[in-house]
Amino acid sequence: MRITEVMTADPACCPRDMKLPEVARFMRNNDCGEIPVIDSDTSRKLVGVITDRDIVCRAVAGDMNIPETRVSEVMTPSPVTVANNASLDECREKMEEHRIRRVPVIDPEGRVCGIVAQADIARLGSMQEIAELVQDVSQRDEPRARQ
Repeated sequence: MRITEVMTADPACCPRDMKLPEVARFMRNNDCGEIPVIDSDTSRKLVGVITDRDIVCRAVAGDMNIPETRVSEVMTPSPVTVANNASLDECREKMEEHRIRRVPVIDPEGRVCGIVAQADIARLGSMQEIAELVQDVSQRDEPRARQ
């Protein structure tokens, strides 16, 4: 199965200069915990991701001035991605390897065209695949990519 069959196509994205309260409302309104950060609406080239956890752990816990802090100050730059021609298995393996729950899908030019969440895979995978994904992503014994 191809990743394009399970991804959320054309996900909500934000610019790097968006302020944190605005991106938090954006997450709430789009019912998501991660927003791809793009360089512009025109190009949609991925420059990072911002998660609800980034806002809490980096900005709030870091005593940043939340109303004035921009996404670029707390986002994860150069995030792990998956190509839009990848298989579902390739995506799952990448999520397990990097211990991430969501992964942006990009086209050959680096433009955001989708996002895959652990829940998307859970809807289609076998019980064994789902159990392995949750277990591998949830491990705490090794450092993981910031995302």
